Amino acid sequence: MVQGSTKVLVVDDAMFMRVRCSKLLSENGYSVFEAENGEQAVKKYLELKPDVVLMDITMPVMDGLAALTEILKNDPNAKVIMCTALGQQSVALEAIKSGARDFVTKPYKPEKLLRAVEMATSDRSQ
Repeated sequence: MVQGSTKVLVVDDAMFMRVRCSKLLSENGYSVFEAENGEQAVKKYLELKPDVVLMDITMPVMDGLAALTEILKNDPNAKVIMCTALGQQSVALEAIKSGARDFVTKPYKPEKLLRAVEMATSDRSQ
């Protein structure tokens, strides 16, 4: 696995969720960066050019769907995985239609989160 060189941007307004995801990804060899809202996510995406973005949908300042649109406007090949709370699957499907690669439901099962990130990075050449 080449995860050490794989950069993941974790975007969530809840600090405990960012810390939990970051810890899991770091322990599995990923380079992890964080943002707490969609506006920060767009700025950090342009600055860091991460391989994958793990983005919460519901956030203040700029929500995940708006940030997804902005990121894809700047980089149509961006790999964004949306994170949804239970019951938000319709919003997640909307995100997929808008260009997100995948979605994971909170609370995360560590193996599902890792698999989603792995799947997004394995098609890097596209």
